Amino acid sequence: MKYILLPIALLIFNLSHAQQEAKRLDSLFTAEYSAGNFNGNVLVADKGKVVFQKSFGLRNEETKETLDANSIFELASVSKQFTAMGIVILQEKGKLKYEDKLSKFFPELSFYGDVTVRQLLNHTGGLPDYMDLFSANWDRTKMATNKDIIAQFADKKPAAVFAPGTKYEYSNTGYALLGSIIEKVSGMTFGDFLAKNIFKPLKMDNTFVYMRRYQPKEVKNYAYGYVYSNAERKKLLPDGMMNYNMVVWLDGIVGDGMVNSTTGDLLKWDRALNENKLVSKKSMDLIFTPGVLADGTKTNYGFGWMFSDSPEFGKIISHTGGWPGYVTRIDRFADSDKTLIVLQNSDESRFSLGAVRNIMFGKPVTGTPRKEIAVAEDKLKQYVGGYEIVPGYVMQVTYENGLFTQMPGQDKFQIFAESETKFFLKVIDAQLEFFKDEKGTVTKAMLYQNGQS
Repeated sequence: MKYILLPIALLIFNLSHAQQEAKRLDSLFTAEYSAGNFNGNVLVADKGKVVFQKSFGLRNEETKETLDANSIFELASVSKQFTAMGIVILQEKGKLKYEDKLSKFFPELSFYGDVTVRQLLNHTGGLPDYMDLFSANWDRTKMATNKDIIAQFADKKPAAVFAPGTKYEYSNTGYALLGSIIEKVSGMTFGDFLAKNIFKPLKMDNTFVYMRRYQPKEVKNYAYGYVYSNAERKKLLPDGMMNYNMVVWLDGIVGDGMVNSTTGDLLKWDRALNENKLVSKKSMDLIFTPGVLADGTKTNYGFGWMFSDSPEFGKIISHTGGWPGYVTRIDRFADSDKTLIVLQNSDESRFSLGAVRNIMFGKPVTGTPRKEIAVAEDKLKQYVGGYEIVPGYVMQVTYENGLFTQMPGQDKFQIFAESETKFFLKVIDAQLEFFKDEKGTVTKAMLYQNGQS
């Protein structure tokens, strides 16, 4: 087992505060875009008032059409907060209870025991990952739907990862099943239910459930998601790329993803949450309450939202999304009522989240845009393995036509080389450095995140 050194020191930088927040943000994102580190839309608000909103780059690489404020992006896992709200709406209407068992809705999955709706919402249900199951068993000439998830699980009966309520593990399966519960209880499609009960009441006119391959239709101002091909040295749609073509055969699955939206509509959503427009304050408080395990341990996840506390920025309620061609996030700073929304339609995503937050809070920031370099495959593969952070908590590094890192219970993210031993993530302000012994064997890694080393 190799080891990772945790962040222990905060680096403090001094920079003039003379620039206005919007100008500082514009300068930062312009520099990142110019360096090839960013392509997408950004919106920053303070108490609901837009402080900065701008588009950078193309929405269509073929036609060279540019992004604008109304460009529509696939949200990936940022969709989960809408699925959770759908469940809460049904609960308030008396159509279901949080303690209802999964088997009440799908008796064919009764072998999973006492998994409840609440546990699906909190990611504590212990269900295995449907993507792994489909990777091993699915006919990839067909597009899967939620019904296929239920049928595959009923047929293959993959073992639970853990007993319900005993652990937290991020689960796309859980949210796909919540999407199916919404359809079964409401008698409507997932998309129609969200449109009627969330999008239309909030006048989110550019937000809808959209499966580009499964149910193709023309969407005006759609931001196509691209992946950079090292072989062809250009951005390509992931549909025809071997390592990313699951975007085609998993395109009919909803609940864990497939909501599409704009930065402006997501600000409407943010304000609606702040003002309890859709459900009661009691329900809103529950949405933003961390889950609790059987042993009393609190998780960092409520109903479709993650929670963190920062000495610099206060309580942060957020969610990120990642799917080939898209990197998304919404951060809600509860103590100051600031909002950050970032929608990107390219995997070339290396902007500094720490720098953006510092600017939002009037703090100094430094740093230069990072440049990716090419490293030979054999050199990258030497870093594959597990790196123990603390006993029993292992960060995995894998190679899948590039290096990826994954923390327990978190999404997998690609890391990019800026030297043969130093790498960085695109979705957060974090870097990873590998170290070798005198024999050239990789022994440990150092994590740097948000100005810490």
